[in-house]
Amino acid sequence: MGMEKDSKIYVAGHHGLVGSNIMKRLQEKGYTNVIGKTRQELDLTNQEAVNSFFEIEKPEYVVLAAAKVGGILANNTYPADFIMKNLQIQANVIDAAYRLGVKKLLFLGSSCIYPRMCTQPIKEEYLLTGELEKTNEAYALAKISGLKMCYYYKKQFDANFISVMPTNLYGPGDNFGLTNSHVLPALMRKMHEAKVADAETVEIWGTGKALREFLYIEDMADGCIFLLENYDGADFVNLGTGKELSIRELAELIKEVVGFDGKLRFNTDKPDGTPRKLLDVSKMEALGWKYKVDLEEGIKRTYKWFLRNQQNLVIK
Repeated sequence: MGMEKDSKIYVAGHHGLVGSNIMKRLQEKGYTNVIGKTRQELDLTNQEAVNSFFEIEKPEYVVLAAAKVGGILANNTYPADFIMKNLQIQANVIDAAYRLGVKKLLFLGSSCIYPRMCTQPIKEEYLLTGELEKTNEAYALAKISGLKMCYYYKKQFDANFISVMPTNLYGPGDNFGLTNSHVLPALMRKMHEAKVADAETVEIWGTGKALREFLYIEDMADGCIFLLENYDGADFVNLGTGKELSIRELAELIKEVVGFDGKLRFNTDKPDGTPRKLLDVSKMEALGWKYKVDLEEGIKRTYKWFLRNQQNLVIK
């Protein structure tokens, strides 16, 4: 039996970029009983509070999108926070979901779980075949633990817990901070502010040679719900576009969309992060799903959203 339109679905992290889009897409597809709790209402790092929530609310399905996230600088600066808080959230929610009889749980990982020097494109079976990227190792270890926890709960208890591994995500509602955001929104904000200030240059961390893959956030939500509705396998599934470009090419594309006329200056004293990170998405495509929004269109939609909402954004 699959999800019914009135099934009670709990989206953990429903205010974040990932969770909010999954909740929105569920509602668009006609699911009428989708719930979420703010951090003030439910501290997911508190085991007693999580257990109490599951006992009272009794969700039938769970999407575990809650996580402490950030870019290279944040991961490098606060590694203890990243590993501890993510391990707490995952362990509390997954265990409570099992013990309270949740019918299905979807855990969201991150493509940073794969080895730094991984064979490209990255197949799911390449997990744990090499050393991780040091700049986000703490976060990656936590996410690996989460997906392995789902795998072992399925193996030992036959719990229907599945995991999905999205590539780099972006889109409306993203974090546009300069110290704790990901590369695409940070570049967009830099380009916009440089354009407004009529600046001559924009600084970009690294050499610009690192290669990255990006998935529009609405496509991510659609792919996750597809898995909730259609996949019960023990192994996790990559979610992406299967296409990549260099950070330099990304910066040029954002520059064009934003309309910044100055020059790009690459600060080679700053780290590039993982040299290349392209997911093999053949497994997802074989299941019957493929992304719809290409990168240029996604950047245009994101910039339009940024222009409409920049006055209300809390960006640091």
